[in-house]
Amino acid sequence: MFIDTHAHLFYPNFNGEVDQAIERAIETGVDYIIVPGTDLATSVKAIELADKYDCVYASVGIHPHDSKEWDEAIIEKLEELANNKKVIAIGETGLDYYYNFSPRKTQIEAFEAQIQLALKLKLPVIVHNREANEDIMNIARKYKNTNLRAQFHCFAGSIADARELVEMHHYISFPGIVTFKNAESVRKVLSRVAIENLLLETDSPFMTPVPHRGERNEPAYLQLIAEKIAETHQLTTADVGRATSYNAYKLFGIGMKPNLSYTYQIGQSLYINVTNRCNADCVFCDRKGEAVVNGYNLKMLKSEEPDAEVYIKEVGDPKNFKEVVFCGYGEPTIRWDVVKQIARYVKENSGNTRLNTDGHGNFINKRDITPEMEQLIDTVSISLNSIDPDQYGKLMRVDPSMHGEMLDFAKKAKRYTHVVLTIVGLSQVDSEAAKKFVAEELGVGFREREYF
Repeated sequence: MFIDTHAHLFYPNFNGEVDQAIERAIETGVDYIIVPGTDLATSVKAIELADKYDCVYASVGIHPHDSKEWDEAIIEKLEELANNKKVIAIGETGLDYYYNFSPRKTQIEAFEAQIQLALKLKLPVIVHNREANEDIMNIARKYKNTNLRAQFHCFAGSIADARELVEMHHYISFPGIVTFKNAESVRKVLSRVAIENLLLETDSPFMTPVPHRGERNEPAYLQLIAEKIAETHQLTTADVGRATSYNAYKLFGIGMKPNLSYTYQIGQSLYINVTNRCNADCVFCDRKGEAVVNGYNLKMLKSEEPDAEVYIKEVGDPKNFKEVVFCGYGEPTIRWDVVKQIARYVKENSGNTRLNTDGHGNFINKRDITPEMEQLIDTVSISLNSIDPDQYGKLMRVDPSMHGEMLDFAKKAKRYTHVVLTIVGLSQVDSEAAKKFVAEELGVGFREREYF
């Protein structure tokens, strides 16, 4: 259920207790543990632990604290260690200007050398950052157009930094600090990072979560961190475990891809995977890639699209859910008749419905379908994405004229149902201007969705 992506089980305060610590972790739902080395000696110890325990994997690297004696020969030794089949990353590396145990210039040299090794070996990097955010971000930008993929562990940046790193396809993780009473600023950043961009970590034996502060941290406490993340994102702990485990699979290759889901539950809502087909090809959409959301595999061929009866059977009693949402990685109005059949069943059985759409349903169906939403669709969530038609066209890879088509759909739909327009939180999109436009020009609801 969970993957602890950062646990230093080689520390002396685990001596003689590693077996028991791993057993406790497994009992609390931890499937895998990644042990990052911090120098050559601990990298060897991490590999030894990985070789001994099936559930343990290793990362090899030089922590900024230990980079003071850096020389190029170290890279050769790290590369040799990385040949072990259970080494899945380079790191822990990065920058630490809080203690400055190593000269900053040497820290940067060691960090970049390990990034280049990771690129050479096609491995991700585990990044440490303390009081070095400006240099960390500048180095990340330097490698923006490479194949670098990284975990920014114990994340110390701003919401803007997190968004920028996510747009570079990196991952963010927070240890037990998210449970601390005085960590509201950290939880605020956490709340703005979509679950599809998060990993779980304990940073054992450090950063012990509440209520165990003052004790040695260990992977068994990962569930406490997952629970706080679930609370912050208004998800279930199972949602967090499933999504972050798949993220670890994508970044580190641990675990496996889930089977195709026709319906999938996130929080208290049930989502209907209507189709993988779409008339748009949004730059921020993974429809043509893995097509996995919150740990659910939605990758579906046209030949695999089921009839309405299959969905209805999986819905069961719709009152068990806050709402039934027509979503997935495609445009649901492409199968409008199927959507209506399911929605009719849900409404006849006292359930609530929501339609997530790009707002091209009238264009797709060659008629005005908005009157058909009355009494069937309680809320329609329409992707605005930008108030500028040209930017809209570029983001969605459609003709800019479709912007007008979407706005017309929204204006017509609000006669028959509750309408919310949404944008994806990208750095190039003016969210405040979009919010003002929606309120003044359309008089409907507005929501900003985090990019993933």
